[in-house]
Amino acid sequence: MDAGVICGSRVSHERACVEDIEDAAGEDVRAVIETLLDADGVSEAFAIQTCNRAEAYVVADGVDLGKRALERVHGSAREEARVEMGHEESLRHLIRVAAGLESLVLGEDQILGQFKRAIDVARNAGALGPTFETGLTKAVHVGERARTETAINEGATSIGSAAARLAETEVDLDGETALVVGAGEMGKLAAEALADAGVAELVVANRTIPHAEHVAKSVDVPARAVGLDAVTEAVSDAGVVVTATSTSEYLLGSDDVDDAGETLVIDLAQPRDVHPEAATVDEVVVHDIDALESVTEQTRAARESAAEEVEAMIDAEFDRLLDAYKRRQADAAISTMYEAAEQVKAREVDTALTRLESQGELTDEQRETVEAMADALVGQLLSVPTKSLRDAAIEDDWSTIQTAMALFDPDFGSSRSSVSGQRESAPANAEAGSEADAPERSEGDVPQYVLESVSDD
Repeated sequence: MDAGVICGSRVSHERACVEDIEDAAGEDVRAVIETLLDADGVSEAFAIQTCNRAEAYVVADGVDLGKRALERVHGSAREEARVEMGHEESLRHLIRVAAGLESLVLGEDQILGQFKRAIDVARNAGALGPTFETGLTKAVHVGERARTETAINEGATSIGSAAARLAETEVDLDGETALVVGAGEMGKLAAEALADAGVAELVVANRTIPHAEHVAKSVDVPARAVGLDAVTEAVSDAGVVVTATSTSEYLLGSDDVDDAGETLVIDLAQPRDVHPEAATVDEVVVHDIDALESVTEQTRAARESAAEEVEAMIDAEFDRLLDAYKRRQADAAISTMYEAAEQVKAREVDTALTRLESQGELTDEQRETVEAMADALVGQLLSVPTKSLRDAAIEDDWSTIQTAMALFDPDFGSSRSSVSGQRESAPANAEAGSEADAPERSEGDVPQYVLESVSDD
């Protein structure tokens, strides 16, 4: 059974153009998550959207259900641009994203903050359960380790600074006026990079002018803030324009750049801020984020050795993640087994004590002796199956675990059994992901006599 598996879908810069990513992106991450949760068989959902990726993930009752859910958000993207991921591939990819290995700029720091914000959105939407909470927490942990224990982000180049480097290759920035549209994190990075590159003046445009003023004050060149209604006028005075807003509509069209003269426009937004027709205006050159690929290659080559260290770190942490899922699955099966045994034991002890009392009054010591004998019998009879279930989890033998949960179901085939079995059992096939979700179990769920009688090897 493919129950509780993670399915993922990604459209990113590795094989998709800006148009593909726009097609795959939803209105916002919250809307994507709500669409996924509304699909049949989906219990958890996660999504992340940046300027160069649109990714969505679900925990579903089966692979087919998961794929159908993802079609609801990525179905309009070209098939060649979309990558479907199974359970383990999804988990590993999420860790790689947080570590910066999947970024256009290898090792850049911005993605980790975006990743954390996406987690907060999913958590606030009630979309995270034990499977994603465990996997995403691991991804953040690895992302932080990668940046503190390796040189993967040494001299880090952000998308914003990559845009400034691209501008330097095409325009003499010395003495130039630059316009940055957008005062978010991307816009701030672009503004700082352009200032460092030698522009004489910087204009920051934003819907909320105080935010633009904050960015303008953060750079070491003369800078001023304007509202979006002044963008057309600001474009005519600028030699370089970098756009990086989160608006869903085009901010610059051909009419806005008709009188701009020689102007380089770099559109970092997703969806795009600049209408494609703007590129048809004489003397106006428009680049989107796809143009940054060549600019970032040198940085990528310099960080390859650090990337190898991060890859090794991911391998080790990924194995720990799978082990955690496996232990939880085994513990769920063991807990189910002992819960069933406890019910039988309690019933039979009560019957035995009732019969003994009919033959004469029992002392407290005699009662304790009968109960201790029952505890010992259960513990000894189930110690071997317990070890077998733990071994089965380590060896990915999920059919054994599912069989045990069915055989020892304390509700003996009731409707609760079928639901619990579907949600708590791991998938039987390896591709779907053997470490699928199960509820957390603690040693407190298992009787004390079990803990004393069963070794933890």
